[in-house]
Amino acid sequence: MYRSLIFATVLTTTMIPAARAQVDLSTYADANGFLNVQALTCAQLAGTWQGDADRLTAWYSGWYNGLARKHYMDIVKSKEAEHEIMVYCKANPGQLIIEAVAVVFKDMRAKLGIEMKP
Repeated sequence: MYRSLIFATVLTTTMIPAARAQVDLSTYADANGFLNVQALTCAQLAGTWQGDADRLTAWYSGWYNGLARKHYMDIVKSKEAEHEIMVYCKANPGQLIIEAVAVVFKDMRAKLGIEMKP
């Protein structure tokens, strides 16, 4: 019985992934409180609090939509894009977020049959 308890304890503790500490997005801000959104990495996005990650991915989405002169938001697609960006970033921590957003948006457009004008 004692051996079974020790085995179960060891098995359980080895299966628990190491917890990573989340950091505030402001950690990456300059002395004036500004973020260089073109320099942030996927590891930084994945390592911040969910609320900060949501805010940042919403900002990127707005930036891209502003460039495309789109003045509306599809809430369902926005949530899907945010999720896909996080999945991509966790798999590619060294990638810049701005590049991850471009990859995810390109894939989403292709899946929806949306062609970009040259």
